[in-house]
Amino acid sequence: MQYVSTRGGVQPVNFEQALLEGQAEDGGLFLPERYPQLTDKWDSLKDLSFSELALEIVSLYATDVDVDALRTILRDAFATFDDADVAPLVQIEDLHVLELFHGPTLAFKDVALQVLGRLFEHVLSQHNQVMNILGATSGDTGSAAIAGVRGRDGIGIFIMFPDGRTSRLQELQMTTVREKNVHCLAIDGSFDDCQRILKAIFNDIEFKRRARLGAVNSINWARIMVQIVYYVYATLRYDEPVTFSVPTGNFGNILSAVLAMRMGAPIRRLVLGTNENDILARFFASGKYQRGAVQQTLSPSMDIQVASNLERFIYLYLDGDSEQLVQFMHGFAEHNHATLSQNGHVDATIDARRIDTDETIATIRKTWERYGYLVDPHTAVGIAAAAHTDSEGPVVCLATAHPAKFPSAVNQAIGNARAQHPRLQVLDEKHARKVKLPADQQEVRSYIELNIIK
Repeated sequence: MQYVSTRGGVQPVNFEQALLEGQAEDGGLFLPERYPQLTDKWDSLKDLSFSELALEIVSLYATDVDVDALRTILRDAFATFDDADVAPLVQIEDLHVLELFHGPTLAFKDVALQVLGRLFEHVLSQHNQVMNILGATSGDTGSAAIAGVRGRDGIGIFIMFPDGRTSRLQELQMTTVREKNVHCLAIDGSFDDCQRILKAIFNDIEFKRRARLGAVNSINWARIMVQIVYYVYATLRYDEPVTFSVPTGNFGNILSAVLAMRMGAPIRRLVLGTNENDILARFFASGKYQRGAVQQTLSPSMDIQVASNLERFIYLYLDGDSEQLVQFMHGFAEHNHATLSQNGHVDATIDARRIDTDETIATIRKTWERYGYLVDPHTAVGIAAAAHTDSEGPVVCLATAHPAKFPSAVNQAIGNARAQHPRLQVLDEKHARKVKLPADQQEVRSYIELNIIK
């Protein structure tokens, strides 16, 4: 399988190159040249375990990685989860929930990042190379990325996060990791500032090569690839097409569902839930992509006004027309707005909804009172968005984080701290360490240069 850049300025690369480069040298994002179809072997997939299904799907895309090595990587990655199903499907009356929070950091990002860390280590060792990972997080990506690579040979990791704008527990999950290859950078700014610095550094090709930089954010194709697995896994549990409701800020999680559809998974529709940072809801309703000011909410992982993975969706929407894509992206970069469709609604299969804080709290409360099921604020956004759709058949809501990670939101909704998890309860007893830096790419670059693995 070969991978092309959305911006069309570089030659196609193989999977290992796409994995290690993260972002293409022309500033674009990698996508496969084609999407293998699952339709002909759909019935044969139904009895596979999560790890076995992952091998079936990942091996279609990671064609230059040895299959036996892939099997071991996937088996070991999913053995870190505390549920044998990895992503169990829970049904309580008419509520269908795909639980994606059973990994080491209790967030959906563990599914891909436990695999990604092992893939990095395997490929780097095969080529006798090292890598320094640079990432930005609005909440869960950082801790999940750190958990995926902590202590791994030949890998350093630098994670930027907006200082004071993640939840206390999200920050502690990052800053209490003691391995020397882990660096937590608290940036004085928003998550969008962190992403701006990230992109600027990755766009400096000479520095990227010299520092051997790699990416774990969802700009890395491997994350999108692995996430396809749980959409297929859930869809296989039904005898009719499924609608998924996905809370998202960066468009990475729901993009994997779009690609599962392209591979032939019987997905009827996608519901996209956002909080007050509703750039995606506005885009899918109007065709206009317009940046607003970032608002702090109870669902901090979605406090984003620039969705980095939307570029991949737009490339697909434009049927691979890189010239039009570049015009759109440059227009947005220069003017903070760009228009994709003059006719309003962009994609009839995606129903995008804005859920505000009051409705988020009310949904946590109602879900607890009606079903005895406790959800975190991001999952609540997805459940609330699903309630607004009129899609036929089952609607599966993605539970993207354990509610214990967001005690403040849970307390506002139901009045006391019912959500606990032993992995989180010990964090306050650990020593935390972080490096505070201004929202300045040169300051971040200088710190990285002093601390990279060579």
